Amino acid sequence: MAIDFTLAPEHEEIRKRVRTFIQEIVIPAMDDLKQDDRDEYLRTIFHLRSQAKAEGLWLPHMPKEWGGMGLGHVELAMVQSEAAKTRIGPWVLNCAAPDEGNMHTLLHWATDEQKEKYLRPLLDGVRMSCFAMTEPEVAGSDPTLIRTEAVRDGDEWVINGHKWFISNARRANFAILIARTEQDVPEGSRGANTAFLVDLPSPGWNDVREVETMHGSTGHSEIVIKDLRVPDDQVLGGRGNGHRLGQYRLGPARLAHCMRWISQAETALDMMVDRALNRYSHGSLLADKQGVQWLIADSAMELYQCKLMVLHAASKIDKGEDFRTEVSMAKHFVAGSLNRIVDRAIQVHGALGYSTDTPLANMFQHARWARFADGADEIHQMRIAERTIAAYQATGSTASATGGLPL
Repeated sequence: MAIDFTLAPEHEEIRKRVRTFIQEIVIPAMDDLKQDDRDEYLRTIFHLRSQAKAEGLWLPHMPKEWGGMGLGHVELAMVQSEAAKTRIGPWVLNCAAPDEGNMHTLLHWATDEQKEKYLRPLLDGVRMSCFAMTEPEVAGSDPTLIRTEAVRDGDEWVINGHKWFISNARRANFAILIARTEQDVPEGSRGANTAFLVDLPSPGWNDVREVETMHGSTGHSEIVIKDLRVPDDQVLGGRGNGHRLGQYRLGPARLAHCMRWISQAETALDMMVDRALNRYSHGSLLADKQGVQWLIADSAMELYQCKLMVLHAASKIDKGEDFRTEVSMAKHFVAGSLNRIVDRAIQVHGALGYSTDTPLANMFQHARWARFADGADEIHQMRIAERTIAAYQATGSTASATGGLPL
C-alpha cells in the first residue's frame, strides 16, 4: 500500500497562495488594528473575507458546485494549517468552527429547501450558525443522555431543555439543536434524539450568558429553552437520527480542529527555537544547552507524529474508509501535543512566555480546552481501546486498529 502525501502541483499552488495571503494580507491587517475599535475591527475582517473570495480562497472544504474549492481532506489539512497561523485566518476563508462542521452536516442531511434557506447563506458568509448539543446536567461526551425534550404538538414540536458551551450562539442566525424525541426507548439509546433547525432569535430560546472561561468570554453560551416551538419541516435528517447526524458531523470536525492545532503547535516550536537562538545565559545561548535541546527535540518529534496522524486519517476519509479510530487517535494525541509544545515554549521564554507580551499565554489557555473539546481525552481512549480489543477478537491481531498500515 503506497502512502504519498505529496500534493499535486495545483494543490501545492493553492497551499502557497493561502500562505502568502495569510502572511502578507491577513496578519499585517490584524496587526495594524486598534483592538478596542469594534467598528474598525468588523470592517477589516469583512474586507479580508471579500479579498479571500476574490483570490479564490473561499470555502476550501466545500464542493465546487456549492461555491467552494472542492478540496479533499488531505489538501484541506494543508490549507487549514496555513490559515490557522493567525486566529482569524480560518474565519476569513469561511472554514472556521462551528460553521464549517454545520456546512458539512447541512450538505449531507438537509432537504433541498433547507439547503437553500440555511446552507446557501452560510456559504455566502452572510449568516452564522451554532450547534446546540452539550448540556450541563449530563456528560457532554455521551449525547445519548441528553435531557432536552421535544414533544410533537400537531405540525410543531415543543422543546424544553438546557444547553451550555454553545459556541457562536450569540452571533448565530440559526441553530442545529439536538433534543430527545423518542420517549419510549431506553435511556442511552442512539435512536432517541432528533436534530432541529431553529431560527434565531425565537421565542423560547433564552441566551442566559456567555460562560466565562480561563481565557475570558469567548462566545460559549448557556441557553435555557422554554416552550420553544419548531415546525415539523424544520427537522433535520429525519426523526431519531440526531445521534447519527452528530457523529457524522464530529468526525471530520475533530480532524479539522487538529489541522488548526498543528499550526499553533508549529508556531510555538518556531518561537521556542528563535528564543533559544537569541537568548544568552550562563556562558552560552540557550540553543547550546542540552536541556533546552531536549525540549526542542521532543517537540519536533511530537509535531512530526501529529502531522502524520492527521494526514493518514484525512486520507482514510478521502478514500471512504472507516476513519473513526484514526481520528480518535489524532484528536487525542494532537490536543495533548499542543499543550506540551506550548508549555515547553513558555518555559524557554521564561517570564516573558508567562506574560501576555507574546501570544504563548493565550495559546496555552486555548490549548487546555483542546483536551476535552469534541470529546474528552478519556472518551477517545475508551473508544480506541474498545476498537483495538474488537479487532483482536475478530482477527487475532490488533493491526487493523493501528492504522491498518503495511508494517
